[in-house]
Amino acid sequence: MEPAQPADRVPADEPPTGDQPTVERAGGSDAPPPRPELRRTAGEPVTPGEGGARKSERSPRDMAISLLVLLVPIALLLAFYRGFLGGDEPNTVDPAPAFDQAKSAGAFPVSEPTGLSDGWKTVRAAYRTAEDGAILRVGYITPEGRGLQLVQSNVPAERLLPAELTAEGRPQGQTDLGASTWQRYTARGNEQALVLLQPDRTVIVVGDARDNELRALATAVD
Repeated sequence: MEPAQPADRVPADEPPTGDQPTVERAGGSDAPPPRPELRRTAGEPVTPGEGGARKSERSPRDMAISLLVLLVPIALLLAFYRGFLGGDEPNTVDPAPAFDQAKSAGAFPVSEPTGLSDGWKTVRAAYRTAEDGAILRVGYITPEGRGLQLVQSNVPAERLLPAELTAEGRPQGQTDLGASTWQRYTARGNEQALVLLQPDRTVIVVGDARDNELRALATAVD
C-alpha cells in the first residue's frame, strides 16, 4: 500500500503555478465559450435574416395604398392650379399700345390682324427703332398651341430677312393670299415663314405653326 501524499505536493501532471488550473478545450482552442443566446439545439431551424435587418412585411396592397395617399393630394393641387389659377394659360398682353406707337411714328404702313378667332393669344408686342429703320414685332400663341411671330419693318429686306430667319432662311417659291403674293421661306430649325415684300415695308410671318395657321395670320394682315 502506497503512503499518502503530502497535501502540499503538486502532482507532476498539473501546472506548477497558478491557483486555478487552465482548462484545455477540445481541439486545443482557448476561444471563449459561445454566448448562450447564440446556442442552438440540434435540428433547430435557422430563421433567415435573424440577427440582422428584418425583412419588410409590407404587402403589395399596402404599398399601393401608400402610393395612392401620396398621389391624391398632388392631383388635387394640379387640378386647382389648372382650373382656378389658369396654370396652362399663357400670359397675354394687349398689343394695341405697340400698334399705336408704330402708327404714330409713321415709319411704314402698319397693318393690324383682323378676323382671327378667340383662340389666338397675343403674348408679346413691341415697337422699336433700329439703326436703319424701325421694327414692329408681335408674338402669338395659335389655337393649336404653336408660336407665330408677326414682323413689320422698313429695314431693307436684305438685312431684315437674315436677321429674322437666320442664315438657314431659303426661298421656297410663291403663294397667293388674298390680293398679295407672299414668298415662302424656311427658317431656323423646324420653323417656316411667309414674307411679303413691298416698296415701303416688309412683312414676315414666321414660327413653328402648321401651314394653315401660318396662312391664317398672313391673310389677317393683308
